[in-house]
Amino acid sequence: MDLQPLIEQYWPLISAGALKLGSALLILLLTYIAARLARRGVRRLSGRLDATLIPVLSNMVVWAVYVIGALVILDRFGVNTTSLVALLGAAGIAVGLALKDTLQNIAAGFILLGLRPFRVGDTIQFGDTMGTVREVGLFTTRIDTPDGLCISAPNSNVWGQNLINYTRNATRRIEIIASIAYRDDIDKGMAVLRQLVADEPRILPDPEPSFAVRALADSSVNLHMRAWVRTEEYWDVYWSLMKQLKPALEREGLSIPFPQRELHIINQVAEKPKEKAVHE
Repeated sequence: MDLQPLIEQYWPLISAGALKLGSALLILLLTYIAARLARRGVRRLSGRLDATLIPVLSNMVVWAVYVIGALVILDRFGVNTTSLVALLGAAGIAVGLALKDTLQNIAAGFILLGLRPFRVGDTIQFGDTMGTVREVGLFTTRIDTPDGLCISAPNSNVWGQNLINYTRNATRRIEIIASIAYRDDIDKGMAVLRQLVADEPRILPDPEPSFAVRALADSSVNLHMRAWVRTEEYWDVYWSLMKQLKPALEREGLSIPFPQRELHIINQVAEKPKEKAVHE
């Protein structure tokens, strides 16, 4: 069988197809290189942009480059990209209805990035989850808990609950409650708390520390101390004060009482009922 006529007949189509395929592979390679350069360029802006924005912005730029590259390749093969975009828009509506929870996470992610109730490195709590923020993505927020666990929480869960940011403000208030017995001198207890504060250089003078009798509890008199420290020093100062509190109270002859209850027993003998006469 002579293949020469067939080759001569279909050679223009083969050469055109090979040229289009080669150009498509070249465009794909250029798109990949452009995406890597774009990601690297966004990461170089880490000194100018908030670290919270870098992961999301990087992913958005990369996907935008890939979409543009795909449209160029399709156009190279003669696909009507205008109709394709309209078709993708219609399909996007259907997919959006099916993936509404995922879209809620994306919307919540943009809200978190826009309002910035926290940043990467902040310690936050929402619901029962507490930890340090490591990354805010399009779908999830990654958090490292104090005990070393990694939690990926959907953005809608983070945004949909009361959010506590423990490290946003520069200062934080420490509260110490010292319980003394009812027989102890309240003024001595107050003096112990004042001395603890005076001996701790990390406690800020402004706002001024405050001292008060918080409650007359069932078994103790509760003395209350409030003082302000720098946020990053909060736990170190708190643990130091709690360690010194018991020995300081004992040196002044004060005691930390255990819960006690007084039980009064009333001994009352009931009178025996009189016997009734039995009549036949």
